[in-house]
Amino acid sequence: MQINLGYVGNPPTLLDIYSHNLTFKEFSKYENYKGIDLLTKRIKLNFKNFEKVLNYNYSNKIKFYRMTHTMFPLLTHPSININYKEIFKEDFNRLKESISKYNIRIDTHPDEFCLLTSIKDNVTDNSIEILKFHLEIFKLLGINGKCVLHIGSSKPTKEEAKERFRINYNKLSNELKNLIIIENDDKTYTVSDTLSLCEELNIPMVLDYHHFICNHEKKEKIDKLLPRIIKTWENTNLNPKMHFSTPLNSKQKRNHSTYLNYNSFIKFLKLLKPLNTNIDIMLEAKGKDESLFRLVRQLKFYKDFKVKGTTIIL
Repeated sequence: MQINLGYVGNPPTLLDIYSHNLTFKEFSKYENYKGIDLLTKRIKLNFKNFEKVLNYNYSNKIKFYRMTHTMFPLLTHPSININYKEIFKEDFNRLKESISKYNIRIDTHPDEFCLLTSIKDNVTDNSIEILKFHLEIFKLLGINGKCVLHIGSSKPTKEEAKERFRINYNKLSNELKNLIIIENDDKTYTVSDTLSLCEELNIPMVLDYHHFICNHEKKEKIDKLLPRIIKTWENTNLNPKMHFSTPLNSKQKRNHSTYLNYNSFIKFLKLLKPLNTNIDIMLEAKGKDESLFRLVRQLKFYKDFKVKGTTIIL
């Protein structure tokens, strides 16, 4: 059984790597062609940085990575209409070759405004456009990727919100349906809530262990739910994906810490071991790659398993 560790966003170890974002407010300050020129230049820089990150990940034996959602600013904005597939054709092809060569799993996680449970039709429509965009990006990069969503809104009740999710999800094309995976959250939808919807709609579930600790029912036993969570992935040809992080402190339990609690992670691994299934774990820590490597160094002293690169062998 192998556990592959990954991290989110741009690695702080590469000091000159960051996302060149552009807000619509800033874009609007320029006459159209100047704004488009600025947007194009920033996205070009993001392509170059992403290639550096891929090289870095491969060199450090990292097999799992979440691409930052700010890599392609404004391309889903209704006022921006550029032929990005043609403009960035060479950039996409270059990245596609690197991703294929390095065999790195890449997923995405849009922000909290991308959801299928909103009571506002315009939010739902915009969310679907965002999903379509992520699907196009995956195709251009040759990725069999997944896009993590939360169930989202609970207005006016959780049951009514879940019904909106069902209705909106069933309107999607099969390609978009296959793109989506759902994560339990830290305030509203528990593991049981999320798992029941995933099983009903045949959607892979992402267990976020930190969110489970913050938000669970007393009767929920995670060891009993884990086999069902794994089963939701059985037709994907991908390892089940999970998230792990630790609280910032005792008062800010929902916030992510910079580094990870070694003992908490060991406890989590012991829960996973009986599953005897390869799993990809995304570490959601503010320290990003530095948190990952610090955890790996600590795990090497634990005698019950082996560490090879950033893969744990149980």
